[in-house]
Amino acid sequence: MTRATPSSSGDPVQDAPSVRPPRRSAAGLPAIGHALRMAHREMGVKRSALTLLRVNQKDGFDCPGCAWPEDERRHAAEFCENGAKAVAEEATRARVTPAFFARHTIAKLAERSGYWLGKQGRITQPVYLAKGADHYQPVSWTQAFGIIADELRALDSPDEAVFYTSGRTSNEAAFLYQLFAREFGTNNLPDCSNMCHESSGTALTETLGVGKGSVLLEDLHQAELIIVAGQNPGTNHPRMLTALEKAKQGGARIITVNPLPEAGMERFRNPQTPRGLAGTGTPLTDLFLQIRIGGDQALFRLLNKLVLESPGAVDQEFVDTHTDGYEDLVKAAAETGWEETLTATGLERSRIEEALRMVLESRRIVVCWAMGLTQHKHAVATIREVVNLLLLRGAIGRPGAGVCPVRGHSNVQGDRTMGIVERPTPGFLDALESEFGFAPPREHGLDTVESIRALRDGRAQVFFAMGGNFVAASPDTRVTEDAMRRARLTVHVSTKLNRSHVVTGSRALILPTLGRTERDVQATGEQFVTVEDSMGMVHASRGTLEPAGEHLLSETAIVARLARRVLGTASTTPWEDFERDYSLVRDRIARVIPGFEDFNTRIARPGGFTLPHAPRDDRRFPTATGKARFTAAPVEHPHVPEGRLLLQTLRSHDQYNTTIYGLDDRYRGIKDGRRVVLVHPDDATALGLADGAYADLTSEWHDGTERTAPGFRVVHYPTARGCAAAYYPETNVLVPLDATADGSNTPASKSIVIRLTPARG
Repeated sequence: MTRATPSSSGDPVQDAPSVRPPRRSAAGLPAIGHALRMAHREMGVKRSALTLLRVNQKDGFDCPGCAWPEDERRHAAEFCENGAKAVAEEATRARVTPAFFARHTIAKLAERSGYWLGKQGRITQPVYLAKGADHYQPVSWTQAFGIIADELRALDSPDEAVFYTSGRTSNEAAFLYQLFAREFGTNNLPDCSNMCHESSGTALTETLGVGKGSVLLEDLHQAELIIVAGQNPGTNHPRMLTALEKAKQGGARIITVNPLPEAGMERFRNPQTPRGLAGTGTPLTDLFLQIRIGGDQALFRLLNKLVLESPGAVDQEFVDTHTDGYEDLVKAAAETGWEETLTATGLERSRIEEALRMVLESRRIVVCWAMGLTQHKHAVATIREVVNLLLLRGAIGRPGAGVCPVRGHSNVQGDRTMGIVERPTPGFLDALESEFGFAPPREHGLDTVESIRALRDGRAQVFFAMGGNFVAASPDTRVTEDAMRRARLTVHVSTKLNRSHVVTGSRALILPTLGRTERDVQATGEQFVTVEDSMGMVHASRGTLEPAGEHLLSETAIVARLARRVLGTASTTPWEDFERDYSLVRDRIARVIPGFEDFNTRIARPGGFTLPHAPRDDRRFPTATGKARFTAAPVEHPHVPEGRLLLQTLRSHDQYNTTIYGLDDRYRGIKDGRRVVLVHPDDATALGLADGAYADLTSEWHDGTERTAPGFRVVHYPTARGCAAAYYPETNVLVPLDATADGSNTPASKSIVIRLTPARG
């Protein structure tokens, strides 16, 4: 049976792929070829060369893709395949002009796929969808800011506005954005961290006192053991593979914990070395623990029990000097048994015992993780259990050791550092008040999930998004779309079209902005911005291309002009000066945010500077007790009824977050399609689903609710038994708004109980 969803002319069918066996290695010549073909198609040969050679260079611009840090010694081509795709997407020669919107009604655009929308090119002028209108119409910036200001001023309370931020926004723009929102009177500053690494920040703040990773790039290079859990670097952070290769060359061993075998973690063919191009490359994983989805907490708890039982394994001096809660962990670990752990993890006892041997033989241990750990109901407890392991071994504040949550989008960590957070600390608010002379609101604001609820229930009326694709990125797709349609006004600062532009409030605006690749010239001359990578390094970013259109404004300028229009003379903040000269913004950041002292001088140094991190720098832990904290939460893992599977959502290799670069997932063997579900052959056979059959995916939740995503091609794939995988955002519809992680409220998108039934129609 071949199934194809209806599609508009020129919009490719995405549920009828061809399938080959998955690859066993990543990168090499194919990665170069794919990157260059897309770059040339989008930018042309000359533009590609001029642009790609400036990516991640000390005098260039930061890649708009992932937040992986740069090595001090940089290659002339300091980008990966997916980084090249990200640059090509932004620096494309295709344009979305007012004529485009005149040709396409909002209803027709809503029928198109996100892939098609993104491929139409850069938006060149502000456009407005009036109430009851069926087309976006061009407007001036003055008109656009007037529409927003009128709507914001008409609210009964500032808390009826939501100010969302995606990653990629610069430090300067993010700082001004949160400053504007708080001068306006609200802490409703949800961001994409709420949907990905909020669980990491929550767990790390509770246990170590700092919600960021504690390692630098050189720590990975110096590690004896690296555990990569719930992460696929080969697709999501390809430059990480270079760091892992360097660690291997230094003698490190790597344990990979993942339900899916991933090509990048099996063998890396470094495209910047002869061995990677012409040879066999470097095997990375020494031990693969193919864990059942959601079994990570049980695995780490058992490892901790075994470490406690191993003579001399606990770094007792570190534990006695720097930690508390040890006895609670000892008691909880004593109750941990093999039988429950083997059931939760699906692992063989011998594999766990081998992992223990590697842990006991290593003092310098780094644990890296991503959304495979953060998007479960028990995600926070899982990450706290990871911290327990490192504390037992004294592997915090030691070279070559520590926690390494690998953030996704470029500068998503910097945005949070700049104050994009719905629950700001009193100290941060005190510093804002002292510097800018106004009283910021003290009540906690709305996170992402709470913002959707507020829009759904009519408690929020205006939604303003600084970047991103909120509708496609959020859980419970139908609920989210209905919530957005209830808003009086939705506004998106964007470079390209996406699904969020066609699911609007009663009125809508799209405000086109400069990209990372483009020159930013203001009244005082050419400007640069700054970003923070996943390891707390801050560096400058300078675009080189001419803007995609004469009507584009920088994000910093958009925020400054909006603030002037909305706040008027009531604000004494020098918004005009900030727009003219970004160094003035950095001066204020230096006086408000610890670690940014003398910001302008330090950022002028090639490569930037490292932010302080108390646990890493001097084993100081700014927790409630002043010590690192062991925790002992009950062990949880998903329970799956007979005839059901546990689904995780993931990215394809031709994808970055909700941006779809193409329709191939080369390493997993999927070509020309996205609506696929990866199922172990034995599980598929037991369910009566042949390879190539089509199935509807229906999620089942404890409250009896169900949601269905129809028409997925079944692909027999070597997943962990009882588990399945499919791409987001297509499967976001399966995740209820209320299915979130305890403590962080992050959507539980990695552990969805589903049943598969033959597709209807």
